[in-house]
Amino acid sequence: MSHPYHGLNELREMFLRFFETKDHLRLPSFSLIPQNDASLLLINSGMAPMKPYFTGEQVPPRRRVCTCQKCIRTGDIENIGKTARHGTYFEMLGNFSFGDYFKREAIHWSWEFLTSPEWVGLEPDRLYPSVFEGNETTPADDEAFDIWNKEIGIPAENIFRFGKADNFWEHGSGPCGPCSEIYYDRGIEYGCGKPDCTVGCDCDRYIEVWNNVFSQFNNDGNNNYTELSQKNIDTGMGLERLACVCQNVKSLFDVDTVMNITDKVSEITGAHYGESEKKDVSLRIITDHIRSAAFMICDGVRPTNEGRGYVLRRLLRRAARHGKLLGVNDPFLFNVVETVIHENEGHYPELRERAEYITKVIRVEEENFAKTIDAGMRIYNEMLAAHKAKGDTVFSGENAFDLAATYGFPIDLTIEMVEDEGMSVDMDAYYAKREEDKIRAREARKALGDLGWAGVEFGQDMPATEFVGYDYDAIDDAKVLAIVADGEHVDEIVAGMDAIVVLDQTPFYAEMGGQTADHGYLCDSADESVENLEGKGNALSFEVNNVQKNKGDKYMHYGKLLRGSLKVGDTVTASIDTERRAAIRRAHSATHLLDAALMKILGDHVHQAGSLVEPDRLRFDFSHFEGVDGHTLQLIENLVNSWIMAGHSVVTEELPIEEAKQKGAVATFGEKYGDVVRVVEMGDVSVEFCGGTHLDNTAKVGSFRIVSEGSVASGVRRIEAVVGAEAQLAMMNDREKLRVASGMLKTSPDLLCGRIGDLLDEIREYKRQIEQFKAKASAGGADDMLKNAEDVGGIHVVTATVTEGDANSLRQLGDLLRDKDSAVVAVIALVNEKLSLLAVCGKDAVARGIKAGDIIKTIAPIVGGKGGGKPDSAMGGGSDKSKVNEALAAVKPFVSERV
Repeated sequence: MSHPYHGLNELREMFLRFFETKDHLRLPSFSLIPQNDASLLLINSGMAPMKPYFTGEQVPPRRRVCTCQKCIRTGDIENIGKTARHGTYFEMLGNFSFGDYFKREAIHWSWEFLTSPEWVGLEPDRLYPSVFEGNETTPADDEAFDIWNKEIGIPAENIFRFGKADNFWEHGSGPCGPCSEIYYDRGIEYGCGKPDCTVGCDCDRYIEVWNNVFSQFNNDGNNNYTELSQKNIDTGMGLERLACVCQNVKSLFDVDTVMNITDKVSEITGAHYGESEKKDVSLRIITDHIRSAAFMICDGVRPTNEGRGYVLRRLLRRAARHGKLLGVNDPFLFNVVETVIHENEGHYPELRERAEYITKVIRVEEENFAKTIDAGMRIYNEMLAAHKAKGDTVFSGENAFDLAATYGFPIDLTIEMVEDEGMSVDMDAYYAKREEDKIRAREARKALGDLGWAGVEFGQDMPATEFVGYDYDAIDDAKVLAIVADGEHVDEIVAGMDAIVVLDQTPFYAEMGGQTADHGYLCDSADESVENLEGKGNALSFEVNNVQKNKGDKYMHYGKLLRGSLKVGDTVTASIDTERRAAIRRAHSATHLLDAALMKILGDHVHQAGSLVEPDRLRFDFSHFEGVDGHTLQLIENLVNSWIMAGHSVVTEELPIEEAKQKGAVATFGEKYGDVVRVVEMGDVSVEFCGGTHLDNTAKVGSFRIVSEGSVASGVRRIEAVVGAEAQLAMMNDREKLRVASGMLKTSPDLLCGRIGDLLDEIREYKRQIEQFKAKASAGGADDMLKNAEDVGGIHVVTATVTEGDANSLRQLGDLLRDKDSAVVAVIALVNEKLSLLAVCGKDAVARGIKAGDIIKTIAPIVGGKGGGKPDSAMGGGSDKSKVNEALAAVKPFVSERV
């Protein structure tokens, strides 16, 4: 190796520092959870979180930026680990230009970074660029070719021209353009040996390290291309792939930081890389999946059965299964987390901040999976054996669905294990069964309607809506920018029509951050009366019942025009329902107090996992791994109320994000924050990032009352509470229930508990006396039965039917009869249309080979049932009442045959 060695962490910092010298703004990695992008489950490229900047929906913080972006790709999880080429987690280095520099700078800088001894220092004669060769619709990228050839100085024979599949980026209609990739020749030892092996071969010799995308055309959707007025640069270079080259190792799993994780896995499992192909596969899977899992959990993903949570669950469970294949049956992945954090915390300090939480989530998921896989494996093996007995080569899709739905056994795990047996799963049948099972849930979702934005775009020219609701409850100069009715833009609506109205400014808070939207009215700006502000004016009244904010920061006011007409360009008064807003403020401020109380009482591992803030009601989801008992809930409620009564000032201010962090402001998992953040501070109790609306003093919450606490997902608890008027109403309802209950028991509320205790004592005494009466009755009944016994070879055989009592009383009767040494008793009880069968045998009868279990097995089928038990006592059931006498008549011959 004739180039310098560079560690992965060194390369990351080197890249970002290089582009800072080229006037790029270094941005931190965006969260793995996409923000306002429903098309992606997880961020899978460096460009993905930049889409709003490329489309013009948002203005970038600078026209030149660079990032190292965390990425997860899960399209072929089942193949990860089988080869060393790919992983689910990787980091993508990227430099971006939004209408600033273009091809010349991008190519020159990529070459400088890769070849300069001051930076990476790769051998120039081992690097081969490629350019787009052109086709019938799009010209060849001769501009890029000339830059490489005439300016960088690369011989023409070392520049490769490839077609659209390799060197042109587009995704349907919209911006697109040619690419220029840079390949590194790793040497003949990595090649396939074919005489025509060269750049573009599928072997590992020529590895692509950098891709420059030149976004210069617009595709109208019919393959008609026109030049863009604003040309952009989007580049991507896989950090692990670059590290492979710089460290001269075979694969990403041999890179320094990744291999350190594998070494930890080897330390725990005793399996080492290179011992066998099967062990190598398991070690690669565990190493890759624990990296992905740690970063996903750190960014707020939790193991669930849907969406990105299911991706996380699949990764953890697949890794745990491969631990079992290496001989580790106890949870172990959580012990690898510290190594993952140690290798990455220099660039991602949030890993260290959330280390305890990440470890706990993984451990709980491992423990839960251990229970699932033990039960599921038993059922799976039974199903597999049945298939093999029939000579099947296809595993039933219905069986696969039952394993997943009933036993929690992941379908991908079933597929993988079935393939290990040389079989395949009938996925058509699996999907059909799953779809059938989901119909009801899908219909329920349809009934909820779509509160998001679908189908209609407002365009880049329309300005974002200015939110003024922190300072004003009503404004009289809001301009109507757009109206949408029935999914289409319209210029005017009239009374009776439902519509969406976009304003240039608004006091209405849009639903976000868990806080529900404001309600209110858009009305005639010329009418200043109270009636007008309440939507009761004569000229114009549009009732707003929901507000959503789209990706372009346009506030969409959903509602119905009650009176008058409304046109695009009109100026209106926008007025919120102030009482409703006040109730929402009470609930939101109380939510912050609850969050602080949970961390103080339950521990620092508590993190917000979701919330819903409604008028005087709140729902708060938080990370915690066990139920919160009643005593602790009371402590939490008391603490919140003490902070309310203390009357702490609520101060809201906008601060640079670093200053906010220094103040100890708490951020929410998965949220992306700008350089300036809004911070809500409540005395010395709570400091949080928050864009919601709040009170100015905690005392205005009124009172706080917890209504319920429960589980919503593995490791996530939920508290629901009421405040203000709802808390007062709850107290009044409880007081009324107390009054009614006291009246029913003829006592006062103060003495109610004592009265209930006395009644419970009386009930227990009555139950004891009843049981005594039953025992005497059973003894008498047993004696009566024995009087009618038939002697069969010295054995007293008793058969009878009873029509009263339950299974417990039947057992008591059997215990009494069994004490008679030479007795054999069979009783059939006819209760509630069901047959219960009892057989008991005394010691002498058992000694002579007569067993109660055999009697039940003989007579139960006669009445259409089954059962069994011990030699001295057995029970069964049946359904055919018409065969009761026939069944009892079979007892005597049964005994005769054995004596």
